Amino acid sequence: MSGKPPGFFQEEPLSFEYPETGQRGAKLRDPGVPEASLEQALAGAALREDGLEGLPQLSEFDAIRHFTRLSKYNFAIDGGMYPLGSCTMKYNPRINEAVARLGGFAGAHPLQSDELSQGTLEVLFRLQEALSEITGFAGVSLQPAAGAQGELTGMLLIRARLDDRGERRRYVLVPDSAHGTNPSSAHMAGFGVREVKSGADGRIDLEALKQAMDEDVAGLMLTNPNTLGIFEVDIQRIAGIVHAQGGYVYCDGANMNAQVGITRPADWGMDVLHLNLHKTFSTPHGGGGPGAGPCLCTDELAPYLPVPRVVREDGAFRLDWERGKSIGKIATFHGNAHILLRAYSYIAAMGRDGLKEMSETAVLNANYLRHRLQGLLTLSHDAPTLHETVFSDEGLADHGGITTLDVAKRLIDYGFHPPTVYFPLTVSGALMIEPTESEPRAELDRFVDAIRAILEEGDNDPETVKTAPHLAPRRRLDEVRAARQPVLRWRPPSE
Repeated sequence: MSGKPPGFFQEEPLSFEYPETGQRGAKLRDPGVPEASLEQALAGAALREDGLEGLPQLSEFDAIRHFTRLSKYNFAIDGGMYPLGSCTMKYNPRINEAVARLGGFAGAHPLQSDELSQGTLEVLFRLQEALSEITGFAGVSLQPAAGAQGELTGMLLIRARLDDRGERRRYVLVPDSAHGTNPSSAHMAGFGVREVKSGADGRIDLEALKQAMDEDVAGLMLTNPNTLGIFEVDIQRIAGIVHAQGGYVYCDGANMNAQVGITRPADWGMDVLHLNLHKTFSTPHGGGGPGAGPCLCTDELAPYLPVPRVVREDGAFRLDWERGKSIGKIATFHGNAHILLRAYSYIAAMGRDGLKEMSETAVLNANYLRHRLQGLLTLSHDAPTLHETVFSDEGLADHGGITTLDVAKRLIDYGFHPPTVYFPLTVSGALMIEPTESEPRAELDRFVDAIRAILEEGDNDPETVKTAPHLAPRRRLDEVRAARQPVLRWRPPSE
């Protein structure tokens, strides 16, 4: 540690980097059996031979302080604005947490019989009905445990339907601004991917789509509103082009936060959709989980949905496994059931009018930021904005040679989580901002003021911006080196 006082934001080492003091977190009685080292018991001889020279030696108190200090490094929506574009990092009402922790739900075991799970099954059934009404689709599966798993489920439904039709189509079309999971999901379902270019307005180029669509194409995967925050106004024509060649249209529902209660994907001519409940319907989000990505579809694709599905018969609820054309199970048990409970709690509390107001406010907030930032940053596309707005790095270098990444890092010092940067790839140096409906106007104004201040710093003291952050627990990292030379396994300092 340098001579500078650490204050409350001291650099916390890895647990493996603490000095070997011989301390233990617990003291046990003599067991009366031959002694074996803790490392051998937990890691085994093979790991020790690979270079693991010892586990951390921390007292219980040291371990508690270590992990408590690490927990304070986390940034959360409870602490400030989290404007990640295309991710909808919104506030999670605590009532949803309370509902999911009610004894009857929290204590339920997934292997209980249907008769002993009626409360949980009823909530899941009601959630199916609510999502069906919100999207316009008849077929619903709550099983996928993440958005990407919902994507894969949708593509497997299309694959199964084509197999039933006796067709082996080889390709799926994906716009050049698509989420990265879209082509990955198509590949995992056994399809090759062909890219469809966007037009100058940021939307799918209809002529490019017509040229790419043929009888070897299974369908099109698109996000609407797209990753630029722009609605595909020709969506029904897009669906018609794909359907005319016997293909299906998959819609990535990650951006439903802009349209709940206003428009429904089934009404555009979509065939299958996934929803990110951990985005649109306010359940915990981030850190790799937990999530829930229900898959919804038309009557034509419904027979292929995963099993089991929750059904109601004679006033009782049960899991239905008898679906002969089903693609089978996608997740263990019924997915992340407690995330589903949180989502239903949110939907029930908001009601029809509240959900519509949610979307309207999200769109209003995004357009407010767009309007206020237009004089500071360069807008990527001059098209109506929905839930998010995207700026390019054009003109940014004029402020002392700073970059998009520099602005993102400096925002940390102003108390904001950085927005999504350098995505979508179709925008040079993209800065992608989604304020959601959670943020009050005062917070949006504070964000604009921070951007203005950073640009002024670039003019007068660019080095301060280029070396940011300065007030975070961790300073500027070498991200290029981290990507090219990742340290994936700890080695003793002597090495």
